[in-house]
Amino acid sequence: MLKTKNNSSSQRVAVRMAGTVLVAVTVFTGTLAVTACQREAPTAGTGAQPAQSSAASAAHDAPAASAASGAAAGTSAESGVRMGTYRVVLQVPGGDLPFFLALEQQGASVIGYLINGPERLPLDEVKISGSHLEILMPGYENKLIADASGASLQGEIVLDKLGGKQQHVPLQAQLGEDYRFVATPTTDNADVSGRWAVTFVDDMGVPEKDVGEFTQTHDVVTGTILTDTGDHRYLAGQVHGDELDLSTFDGAHVFLYKAKLTPDGTLTGDFWSGMAYHEKLNAKRDSSAALPDAYSLTTMRGAAKHFDFAFPDLEGHTVSSKDPQFKNKVMIVALAGSWCPNCHDEAAFLEPLYRDYRAKGVEVVSLMFEHFGDFPHAAEASQRFRRHYGIEYTTLIAGISDKDEAGKKLPMLDRVYAFPTTIFIDKKGVVRKIHTGFSGPATGEHYTEFAAEVRATLDQLLAET
Repeated sequence: MLKTKNNSSSQRVAVRMAGTVLVAVTVFTGTLAVTACQREAPTAGTGAQPAQSSAASAAHDAPAASAASGAAAGTSAESGVRMGTYRVVLQVPGGDLPFFLALEQQGASVIGYLINGPERLPLDEVKISGSHLEILMPGYENKLIADASGASLQGEIVLDKLGGKQQHVPLQAQLGEDYRFVATPTTDNADVSGRWAVTFVDDMGVPEKDVGEFTQTHDVVTGTILTDTGDHRYLAGQVHGDELDLSTFDGAHVFLYKAKLTPDGTLTGDFWSGMAYHEKLNAKRDSSAALPDAYSLTTMRGAAKHFDFAFPDLEGHTVSSKDPQFKNKVMIVALAGSWCPNCHDEAAFLEPLYRDYRAKGVEVVSLMFEHFGDFPHAAEASQRFRRHYGIEYTTLIAGISDKDEAGKKLPMLDRVYAFPTTIFIDKKGVVRKIHTGFSGPATGEHYTEFAAEVRATLDQLLAET
């Protein structure tokens, strides 16, 4: 997602008891609202979860232990980088931002996984030379660079930003550590499960109203923040007493949240994105908390009905909405960018959808607004994005990742409020719906509902004569 922030598979979960990994496999159902695995709501407004017994230990989002995950894990072929699961800590202005990185030897290659809560995000561009490690993030221009010393890694995350600028985030990692924030969980923790009305206020005093949905098992919390431009994807963390810590690094998002549950049941604290962005946060439990209608945030300007475009494809050839390939077709036009995590989630949804509907008369076009003003660099970034998701639908380079500049390229829209924005066009070329933002798999039932909604819309438009 992109508004004011630097935004937009199941996973094994290890269960620890007395420092020993006991249980390995759980399956994430995709629902991040209240579920059966949550504790009951606290009594008498205390905000405390019942203490766990000595037979029930805290579940952490590190993957299950294996022969390769401890400090004695083997190294990759002819390298000094050990295989296994690392607890990686990024040093950001708000403090330590942890996530998990798993490295596995597969034949002559090494693959990796970024682990945040239920998400285990594959990394297939892992390069190891001696004790030096480089990982290109999937579909992004961002990378992880580190050097190994025994069971430790030290280095940085390099994030590409608008205009070709880079942000460097220091990191250190330790092999075999299986906790997120707190190594020794407490037994009497606040209960933060459920739905929250969340207000973020930036350092200029501008508020933003969002929705938080969390599940909790003992001290371990997973969930997401839903916003009108897209969700914060998979968040994972812990409650320690009355303090909540959450984080994610998913290849692009560098998000850290620290909050405290006050006696009146309010969560108050701070949110940091990357090395420069900060907001205060305040949240209250609200089972009816909801976002604005995503179809009301972006509209056609004045009497405009048609969404006409003409932009170069990745080879530099101009493709127009008037071209024969789009005649009498139902169309989805997605405003996106390879730098945008929510656009990644949307592409992972759109590609199989396109394969299902292409023969029925549906075309999908992605208008890419990249961080880079020069066409070759923008095309290269978009091509990596296409390769990662196996995209077969049309991809065009429309401009840079600035909403005001994007609005100038698309004057028929009243504004470009967010990336992604998804436009539904009927066979006559008339815009029928515009959906702002994207709620991805981390939002569980919201994602499932939207997926069904899109298919129903396409079926309706295809049925029209």
